[in-house]
Amino acid sequence: MTCVELEREIAKLAMAMMTQNSQIGKALISHLKAQLTTEAVAGIVIISIERVLWFDPNSVLWTVNHLLPADIYQEIQNTFLVHFYKQLINKGFVPGKDFSIDAKSQLLLNSQAKMAMFSNLIENNLKTLSPQIAVK
Repeated sequence: MTCVELEREIAKLAMAMMTQNSQIGKALISHLKAQLTTEAVAGIVIISIERVLWFDPNSVLWTVNHLLPADIYQEIQNTFLVHFYKQLINKGFVPGKDFSIDAKSQLLLNSQAKMAMFSNLIENNLKTLSPQIAVK
């Protein structure tokens, strides 16, 4: 798949999310699953969700609740778990002591790890929003 084709598929999926059309969205995801790995399709879904999130957060909630097949949802969850796991290790937290993942793939954090993750999320959001925030 070329960059142009990839961009086109991301745009189509984002539009399906914003219109909350499950028939079109499921057809697009099925088409992508026939061509790509589950991991690649999950990546396309993540990018589409990120684009829609800025314009229509309710459509993102609808997408998670009504559009995503279980295998894609699981792959997205695994992707984020790996990301958070790496972030925690890079911040000096110890797996099994400060945080772990349970049998249901839920990230379990002690209070210090939880504070570090939330402060990191807030800090990143402020950096993203800072050009848009005018201080008076």
